Amino acid sequence: MRPFLFILSALALMALAFWAYRENYATQQALKDASNLNQEIADLRESLSQQRAEWAYLNRPSRLRDLVALNFDSLGLLPLEPTQFGNVDQVAHPLPPLSLPDLSNTMDTAATLDGKEDPL
Repeated sequence: MRPFLFILSALALMALAFWAYRENYATQQALKDASNLNQEIADLRESLSQQRAEWAYLNRPSRLRDLVALNFDSLGLLPLEPTQFGNVDQVAHPLPPLSLPDLSNTMDTAATLDGKEDPL
């Protein structure tokens, strides 16, 4: 019986060693994947900041003014001025809500015409 337990223990030890070996490599692969994802996120953030800088450069007011002046014949755009906007007193405000009717004179709907209460 003892040799059988030794063999069974040795097989269990080998199975656990194989499992630990596989888990070690799976963990290393997961760490590499996480590192690759972090690098990709950093690259995308850098690209986004570069695109925001390019957008700010292309939308600078002096450049847009020059483009409007250059393409005035085809687009007919005019520069924005403060006089083109309305005043606050020109804004239509919504009407106040209607008042609710007085509900103090209510009727008991549970009573019937006979004065008896409804069985429900």
